[in-house]
Amino acid sequence: MTQDEMDVANPRGYLAVRLRDVVQRRWSADVQAIGVHGSLAHGDDTDGSDVNLVVVTYRPGTGPRPSLRRVDGILVDLSVVTADEGLRRARELTPRWPLVADRFLTTRALFDPHGWFAAQRDAHLGRLAEARPAEFSTLARRNWCIASSAHARAVRLAEWYDTDAALVLIAEARLHAAMVTGLLSRTYFRNRADAVKRTGLAGADMQELAAVLKTQAADLTARGRPVDGTLAALFD
Repeated sequence: MTQDEMDVANPRGYLAVRLRDVVQRRWSADVQAIGVHGSLAHGDDTDGSDVNLVVVTYRPGTGPRPSLRRVDGILVDLSVVTADEGLRRARELTPRWPLVADRFLTTRALFDPHGWFAAQRDAHLGRLAEARPAEFSTLARRNWCIASSAHARAVRLAEWYDTDAALVLIAEARLHAAMVTGLLSRTYFRNRADAVKRTGLAGADMQELAAVLKTQAADLTARGRPVDGTLAALFD
């Protein structure tokens, strides 16, 4: 991608190009690819958006250091990964898949002479194609347990009138319940806010969330293993 292909009239696009140029100039022998993910990659960034820059290096310990800081009033999240590690991560399915898949599939290249980002996308799509439903159910079950535990603690804290702590935990429960939905439907999200919004959980109160968790528990049980089992089942 050339500088002209990035909207340099956009301050975030202009900053991304400047960052790319600095990285290429200072670490030209170490860097294999540079790209952006998140709202800038999707082309719908706003004045409050970050610049999420990823630098792909040939070897560990080379290139710039990862960083999170403001530059010219814009938050820059700079991540660094080796080419081999980045491809390994793209082939890995984790409980956070609904929140990380977007960057594997939609990263926008700023510098990529050998097509590394396309290889990352293909590696992830290939992994999804071979994944069995039971893999996603297992990952979803883990998120369900976290959501259920956070919900139960939020209820107790609300009963003790510790409203602030209860609100923190109910937000955690909403997010993990949203990831259950994402995993079971193989749907990935742009970010945490997008996850709870698209699953209808953004405004769910404790009773509504309890009903969602109950439905999810029944769904997971129907997929082969209950969320609450025996001691022996823990080691199966």
